Amino acid sequence: MKAVVFNGPEDMELQELETPEIKKGEILLKVANSAICGTDVRIYTGKKTKDVRTPSIIGHETVGEIVEIGEGVKNYEQGQRVGIIPIISCQHCDACLNGLENACENRQAIGYEFDGGFAEYVKIPSEAVEKGNLLNIPDHVDFSEAVITEPLACCINGLRKSNVKLNDTVVVIGAGPIGLMHVQLAKIAGAGKVYVSEIVDHRRQKAMDAGADGVVNPETESLQEKIKEYTQGKGADVVVMAIGVAGLVNECASLLKKCGTLNLFAGFTKGEWSQIDPNAIHYNEINVVGTTASTRQDNRNAMSLIANGKINTDVITTPGYSLETIEAAINDVMDGSGMKSVLNIN
Repeated sequence: MKAVVFNGPEDMELQELETPEIKKGEILLKVANSAICGTDVRIYTGKKTKDVRTPSIIGHETVGEIVEIGEGVKNYEQGQRVGIIPIISCQHCDACLNGLENACENRQAIGYEFDGGFAEYVKIPSEAVEKGNLLNIPDHVDFSEAVITEPLACCINGLRKSNVKLNDTVVVIGAGPIGLMHVQLAKIAGAGKVYVSEIVDHRRQKAMDAGADGVVNPETESLQEKIKEYTQGKGADVVVMAIGVAGLVNECASLLKKCGTLNLFAGFTKGEWSQIDPNAIHYNEINVVGTTASTRQDNRNAMSLIANGKINTDVITTPGYSLETIEAAINDVMDGSGMKSVLNIN
């Protein structure tokens, strides 16, 4: 099979490897599409190293068709169209026992400890099969739509942490794929107004296409003044940071009304620090939360939203890439010229 092997920062190589052999309890998936996650970009650039093996096959936003089933596997069948839920939780640590399997203390993941989806075939380990980490894709849902299920599930977790309520004003920082998912989910949750801050022209238009009520270019206008204008001086109920820029945390906190919530959703580079005015938190009773990964139920909810036509996937993805052009796919995500790059593999 063809696979892209990650050897280290900015070193990915297309290789011809043996197709994985399936053992008892395992499943072989023929990959249809894999998408580039912002985390994949951080791995590629060397900004994320935790749990990343070299050499290995990364990629965790993956959908495809089951082509081989190991002995003892139940509830799956050959030809079934499925998406991968990459986080494999232990289900017995304190986090798991408290309903927080996304924050499992012993979690493993496909694309990290196990080889991922930047390949023609991926082996689903028995640990994932046993715990239901394959999600059925309805027949009417294209693979190219279903491939955003996992990141959408992470945003659903973020929506829950942000506590968006009916008629809230929400500000999303960044109109990349994750930002546009947050725009759509906030609207679904009943937000009255959703505003987006983005410096890239075509992404601001994408935000409007996704349902935003207004967009701001923070390079040419004051985001703080615009949010004051939009909210009659009150500030936003929720601000979601969909970009991992540590230096913007304090500014984002200043956009909130009293008792508002700041969600540090994006991953930040290790070693980078933020300064934040503690009095803003103290006197305004601001809630600062983070979001990591998603639960299996979040993934089921994400697939349901996609299947029911509630999510505009076209504004989120940029199709047409392949294993041969994976570095172009990554670079287009990095420089903002594309959206979520989707690899057509089989």
